[in-house]
Formats: sequence, C-alpha cells, structure tokens
Amino acid sequence: MTNEKAVAEKLLQVGAVKLSPKQPFTWASGWKSPIYCDNRKVLSFPFVRDFIKSEMCNVAFEQFPQAEILAGVATAGIPWGAMAADQLKLPYIYVRPKPKEHGLGNQIEGAYQPGQRVLVIEDLISTGKSSLQVVDVLRNAGVEVIGMVSIFTYGFSVAEKAFEAAGVPYRSLTNYAQLISLAVEKGQVSADTEQLLLQWRNDPANWQGI
Repeated sequence: MTNEKAVAEKLLQVGAVKLSPKQPFTWASGWKSPIYCDNRKVLSFPFVRDFIKSEMCNVAFEQFPQAEILAGVATAGIPWGAMAADQLKLPYIYVRPKPKEHGLGNQIEGAYQPGQRVLVIEDLISTGKSSLQVVDVLRNAGVEVIGMVSIFTYGFSVAEKAFEAAGVPYRSLTNYAQLISLAVEKGQVSADTEQLLLQWRNDPANWQGI
C-alpha cells in the first residue's frame, strides 16, 4: 500500500472525507462538489492522528530538510503544524487570516527571524488562493518560504498554476484522484462513475452532479 493510499484510507475510515456524487455538497463559493473534506475530524482519533502526523513529518524531513521553522495556517493547519514541529523539534509559528484587531495586532503569532527558511503546514488545498495569501504574509515579514505540505489536495489545475507562479513547491499526503480510486476499490463508488467524478476537477464551477 502506498503512503497516499494509506492516508486516503485513514481519511475515509474516520469520516473526514465524504463522497456524495448524486447529492453534491455546495461550497461557500457556490460550486457543487461530490466530495467534502473535513480533516479536523482526524484530531478526534488518536491513532489516525498520529499516523497523519508521522506522514507529514516524513514528507517535511525528506523533501524540505532545509526548513528552520514551521508555520501553520489558521485555523485548520494550526494543530498539524504544532504536532509536526514538536516531533521534528523545530520552532513553530502560525498565521492568522488577518491581523488581530486588538492587543499587538499580530497576524503572525510566535517568534521568528527575517531570513529564516519556513515550511508552511496546511490542512487542504483547493484553488490555492488562501494558502498562497499566507505565503505573501510570511514573505512580507521577511522570511523565506521554501514550500508547503498539506494533508489533502483536490488537484485543481488552477492551484498547480498558482503555486508554480508563486514559486512555492507543495506536497500533499494524499489527493482526490487517489481517494476516488480507493473508493471504487472499496465499492463506495461504482466504477462507471469514476471518470465522471474525476472530470469534476476540470470544471468544478459548472459541475452539477451525476
């Protein structure tokens, strides 16, 4: 079993990912989606949580060994970043969607130094817009963003192009294509709908279900 497959299986196991191609979910953007991913649920399952944390640390250690500090993306990326930083024994910060409206008005919480090499820890990547906004905040603070690791990505081409344009390599523990393949293997999705589900990624804004 590949690591991507193992991670996808864990997400399905704890109900972090739900598939409903005939009654699609509606995202905040208005898009209709056959999948809903809520990785926060994983936090409630200690052994699965530990597995995901270890996989994240493996990717960080093997593919971004130059990282000097980890940065979690608020809010869903905060616990994963903290757990990974603890296991890797690295300093940790996290980034708010916007500066605090009271106190010091920080948008980046924690101690860091200009020029430090930062690896961003994210929950999931959809279009990449919100994830890359965090990259901009960090870069404006003077640190060097060397990459991003997420638990899940939908694999949208718009995200791949955005990350490439921003010069940010990213790795995800698992992805939509792997999850659909596993769901077919387990009989949760029929084989004849697999291609239709995969086509959703090509034009999610106009997809209406099957």
